[in-house]
Amino acid sequence: MKDLKLLIILVPMALFSLNAQSDTTNVENWKEWSYYWLDAQKDFEQLPGISLAVVKDQEVIWKTALGYSNPEKGQPADTSTIYSICSISKLFTAIAVMQLFEKGKLRLDDKVADILPWFQLEQKFEYSGPITVRSLLTHSSGIPRESNQPYWTGPDFPFPEKEPIIEGLKEQSTLYPASHFFQYSNLALTLLGEIVAEVSGQDFHSYINENILLPLNMVQTHTSMPQEKYGEELAIGYSSIHRNGNRAKVKPFEARGIDAAAGFASTVTDLAKFASWQFRLLESKETEILSYAVLHDMHRVHWLDPDWNTSWGLGFHISRDSDGKTRVGHGGSCPGYRSQLFLYPADKMAYVIMINSSGTNPAKYINGIKALKAEYKRISRLEKPETAVSNWEEYTGFYSGQPWFSEVYVGHTNGYLISFVLPTDQPASGLAVYKPIAKDQFQRVRKDRDMGEVITFIRNDAGEITHYEIHNNFYPKIREN
Repeated sequence: MKDLKLLIILVPMALFSLNAQSDTTNVENWKEWSYYWLDAQKDFEQLPGISLAVVKDQEVIWKTALGYSNPEKGQPADTSTIYSICSISKLFTAIAVMQLFEKGKLRLDDKVADILPWFQLEQKFEYSGPITVRSLLTHSSGIPRESNQPYWTGPDFPFPEKEPIIEGLKEQSTLYPASHFFQYSNLALTLLGEIVAEVSGQDFHSYINENILLPLNMVQTHTSMPQEKYGEELAIGYSSIHRNGNRAKVKPFEARGIDAAAGFASTVTDLAKFASWQFRLLESKETEILSYAVLHDMHRVHWLDPDWNTSWGLGFHISRDSDGKTRVGHGGSCPGYRSQLFLYPADKMAYVIMINSSGTNPAKYINGIKALKAEYKRISRLEKPETAVSNWEEYTGFYSGQPWFSEVYVGHTNGYLISFVLPTDQPASGLAVYKPIAKDQFQRVRKDRDMGEVITFIRNDAGEITHYEIHNNFYPKIREN
């Protein structure tokens, strides 16, 4: 196998062109900033590929992809690339459970053992309350995180079928009394998948397809990894980064009996449909897949850990971001893949990102995009400068910050110049805004709107910008956008 690090370095710049995978004609500048930030993070973190979508209610307002779904073949990632979504699978299992609840086929406070007679896990705490459907949905049942097999162990990832899971329960016991503590549990959602099959009288995979995926036209979502698409529509997964800076290809896996908890695969386009359905239902208050009341209840906090830091709905992780806004969703982490889905119901905004690599944090990319979008809006509210710039493309691009930092990205919006350092996990926190004051000169506008230092762009004899100067130091231009 070729070295992934070398492949990424040798990628033609055309593949990283914004126009190659994302239309930027007359678009809001936050998309351009986000693209170049993600492109840099991908390179510096040696990530093979990234796909993402941003949703506003019923519209995908931005979708793009960077890098490769199959680096060995030079196959670019795109927004129809399929990735493992791992634990985002749990949301579909939870919705299936709540459909059966709405039909009166089960109650949330039903005991798991009453539905699944083979559920014979030792209860270590005599004073414990019952292990119920609700406690499985909220990860508060006290049962172990995993079934009794080492399926997260590479290189083969031996995920079990149903029968070994059932047999393994006889050798396991509870970690805590029920409804005492949060303990994230793939075993819990695996059991809920079996409950869906038992109560519906239908195979779990068939039930999900017929009752959720097909009605939402999620035709690129699979309830198990589509191995026949591996290396083509399905991205090849890569490992966490090694000490030498490389990532290794991870052997394909199948979650088998753990599919209900971690086995699904999808695209950012399909999960955008999934998000839009939720916004649509919450707005219309009608019934589509679920009733409004049930989905609203799933988005509500049903479990709060004693530390007041961990909160969970019915299947959905519920949290507040750094701005104090409530978000619901789930993340996914399976061998060679990371993914994250965040919905902001009050704003009808959703973000979904998928990466074909382990050892990275997709949530930080959503947070970064969201923050850049907020900065764009803030700058758009500033009064337009009196001095106009006729050709922004002369200034925008990438400048070297070596040896202190790698690069500086320079962009623009609303008549102002902007810049931020690359790489960075928080691009908006270091974003500087400059107001044009003369030809090739800009002055920083502080957030309190006082004026700061001046940045001056230097031209060569041919009139081309080669450097900028700030604080009596020079930063050479290394490439255009």
